[in-house]
Amino acid sequence: MAELKFEITEHLGELGDNGRGWTKELNLVSWNDREPKYDIRDWSPDHSRMGKGLTLTADELVKLRDLLNGLEDLDSFE
Repeated sequence: MAELKFEITEHLGELGDNGRGWTKELNLVSWNDREPKYDIRDWSPDHSRMGKGLTLTADELVKLRDLLNGLEDLDSFE
């Protein structure tokens, strides 16, 4: 299996933590020297390991934002 190459080009923010040091983050990440994409996933404290996540283009992120903004009652999810 080929080695996965990644670079966090911009840390945009933390969404939460799992209580064991790992944090769920929104970052711009370049995978295998490609154009950076928006990425949501869990990261170890030193960013050397990661969990499964979701990678989005800018257009997909805008659509996700619009979908979330359109939800009537977000408070019911807390």
